Amino acid sequence: MRSAEFFPRLVAAAAETFIAQGFARTQMQDVADALGVAKGTVYGYVESKAALLGAALRYADGVEPSPELTQLPVPAPVGGELAAVVADRLSREVAELRLAKAVAGRRRGPVAAEFTEIVTDLYQRLARHRVSIKLVDRCAPELPELGEVWFGLGRAGLVTALTDYLTRRTATRALRLPGPAALVARTILETCVLWAVHLHWDPARDPDPATADTVAATLAGLFTHGLVVEQGMTR
Repeated sequence: MRSAEFFPRLVAAAAETFIAQGFARTQMQDVADALGVAKGTVYGYVESKAALLGAALRYADGVEPSPELTQLPVPAPVGGELAAVVADRLSREVAELRLAKAVAGRRRGPVAAEFTEIVTDLYQRLARHRVSIKLVDRCAPELPELGEVWFGLGRAGLVTALTDYLTRRTATRALRLPGPAALVARTILETCVLWAVHLHWDPARDPDPATADTVAATLAGLFTHGLVVEQGMTR
């Protein structure tokens, strides 16, 4: 008998195990042990270890609803399917980025407000998908197809879009950059990734961490005050 309440627990345990050990070292028994169940129970929900990773990528962040019990066990992914899951998630999020809309449009208004929205939105979207990002980051050396999507389409694409935005706003003298636009863009992205994703698995993390809203506002404030020319306007 399968339980709807067990599947989210399985996905959460699998995500933490893959993040801690990587894909190759993780065994189905490790996840079963973490849950205190028999290995056969795990196979009642997923067909294979690759299917378990796919389930963690899709469902651990709560972005997608868990499958119906009639859809279980989750089938083993076919070639390229895991990468397609990550690519689809990326494409949907990137299309809605405040950054993408700022690059595509010609909004008039205070650059400080626009730039604050861009950084805040970027942080929030990264945080929303932190488990899948951490999974890809951890497993990419063993599963290159995942690394190509995140580090290629994902991270590199975001750096390119940020670089474009910074270059355009600098050309109108709304921003003042301390160095090359690409370097500043990479610094903004990596700082957001650090706080939105990686620090949540840092063993030396703050025992009383700031709220997500506080972190987002702080990062946005740092970059806005450091780069925006006072009273700059977009064009």
